Amino acid sequence: MKYRVRSADWNADRDAIRRVRERVFVIEQAVDPELEWDGLDPECEHAVIETPDGKIVATGRLYCADGAGKIGRMAVLKGHRGNGMGAAILEFLVERARARGLSSARLNAQTHALRFYQRGGFIAEGPEFDEAGIPHRHMRREL
Repeated sequence: MKYRVRSADWNADRDAIRRVRERVFVIEQAVDPELEWDGLDPECEHAVIETPDGKIVATGRLYCADGAGKIGRMAVLKGHRGNGMGAAILEFLVERARARGLSSARLNAQTHALRFYQRGGFIAEGPEFDEAGIPHRHMRREL
């Protein structure tokens, strides 16, 4: 399937981004909506993947602070997983962090996804911890 990764405009794409994250995090993974909607979205750079018909099926965001970029809210709708979309969003956000002159990119990876992020050049740091009822590890990639 052909798809296009692009920077999103939070105001224009907010509803579609929210639909993807709502389905993946709140419905599939039972994340509390209060935790999912943390108020940082307007300050973040968002990336989305669109299908040829313009439907947004994947998203992620980059939050910049203290010389580092935090990648998060990576979500791909169930029917579109396994097509490289997650890797495409991740690399797009890493490149956006690099273009901003940031020294590193970090993220909190669900433990079941550690290998995915390792393939993207991230290294796990520190012990496992709970975030939204899901086991995670901190990960970092130097830029």
